[in-house]
Amino acid sequence: MAKSMTLLWGAGSPPCWRVMITLEEKKLQGYKHKLLSFEKEDHKSQEVLQINPRGQLPAFKHGDDIINESVGACLYLENQFKSQGNKLIPDSPPQQALMYQRMMEGLTLTEKLNLVVFYDLYAPEGERHDSAVKRNKDNLVAELQRWEGYLENVAAGSYLAGAFSLADVVAFPNIAYPFRYGLSIGRYPKLAKYYSLLKDRPSIKTTWPPQWYQIAQRSEILKDL
Repeated sequence: MAKSMTLLWGAGSPPCWRVMITLEEKKLQGYKHKLLSFEKEDHKSQEVLQINPRGQLPAFKHGDDIINESVGACLYLENQFKSQGNKLIPDSPPQQALMYQRMMEGLTLTEKLNLVVFYDLYAPEGERHDSAVKRNKDNLVAELQRWEGYLENVAAGSYLAGAFSLADVVAFPNIAYPFRYGLSIGRYPKLAKYYSLLKDRPSIKTTWPPQWYQIAQRSEILKDL
């Protein structure tokens, strides 16, 4: 099954990472994959465009089926391989509702993070203003504080919707990401505790972004948030 899957991915990208975590959780090791460089604009290559015409990563293919939106790919894998590996969608309607809610909110967190970390890429030269930088940072702080509140109600040693689920698959990369960029553990203790709970989970540890092991290159761009 996994041998008929192809994943083109970029290291450190939360969308790519969540697909890789899902593949590990569903015991779908052995898929074909290729690490591409965002810096070299490999994601705009013909190899990627043949699978993902948007020129974005991940680019994911299973047989003749193509699904490049990361949350869609995670849902696809869970539904196609329900009886294999770990179950990632709970049976309980209240837990399902919470899981889907946190999944979608995880995408909002990604967006707000990117607007701060990659502002220079998103804002055209000549349109970069201090007021926009401050607004983006304020919005990100509000979002991080919202997640602190969500985690206040999560039992110790537990996950976002009870058992480990797609909510965690989507959210964890977005929470690991700001800590990589210098987010204060002391200022966001609930997020830090959740991060510590999940970072050594086998599916996460196996797919950890390779360049993140180079501690010397750790950025401090979010240290003052």
